[in-house]
Parts: sequence; C-alpha cells; structure tokens
Amino acid sequence: MDALYTAVATATHGREGRAVSSDGKLDLELGIPTEMGGDGKGTNPEQLFAAGYAACFASALGVVGRQAKVDLGDAAVTAEVGIGKQGEGFGLKVALRVELPDALDAARGRELVEQAHQVCPYSNATRGNIPVELVIE
Repeated sequence: MDALYTAVATATHGREGRAVSSDGKLDLELGIPTEMGGDGKGTNPEQLFAAGYAACFASALGVVGRQAKVDLGDAAVTAEVGIGKQGEGFGLKVALRVELPDALDAARGRELVEQAHQVCPYSNATRGNIPVELVIE
C-alpha cells in the first residue's frame, strides 16, 4: 500500500503524560480514567481511538452512500471503545452505534452499514483482532 497520508504523534509518560502530533495540531494531556484507578484528568487512548474510529466510519458510510445514491448526510456514528483484562494483558472491544436517517429502509440501512464496515480503514485494521459490534439505532 502506498500511503496517501501519514499521521505522526509522540506520547511521553504513557497514560499519564502527553500526546503531541508532529504538526502541533494535536497536543493533549493524557490521564487514566477514574474507572481504572486514575484521577480522570486528561483524555485517554480509548477516547482518541473512539473519536478516530467514529469519524472514519462516518466517512466510509458517506462513501458507500454516495456510491449507492443514498443521502446519508444526517447519519451519525458513535464509537464505544472498552478496555479490560484479557489473559495476562488487556484487550479492547468496540461497539459502533450508527444513527441513520429515518426515511431509510432498515434493510437497506443495514446493508450500507455492512458495506461501510468493509471500506473503513479502522474496521479493516481491527477485523479479526478485536470484536466490533455494529448497532443500528
């Protein structure tokens, strides 16, 4: 694959540090969530992953919608990224909650969401690695 774009970011001090992109557009304090024993200050890798996956999947949905000549302009994607113990380490799971326009037939909507799941780079990266549930709301 020839990369069309490469994002570069550096994190220091792990989950209680800072993440900064090479262009300076991203500069975030990181913190451990209170649910994991931290103080909850700052964002965390799971929130960043959720934001990226939601945005990417929404774009993929727009691509398949345009190809099918279906207006999905009002669609919204919410990504829920969970982290928990898995064996000796930790693992992730994802639920993608997709809100489609009311006028769209449910079966057609499901078909387009499944197609977006095949197109989305995040979905392709996670497929077979972590469970991803597609929920149409």
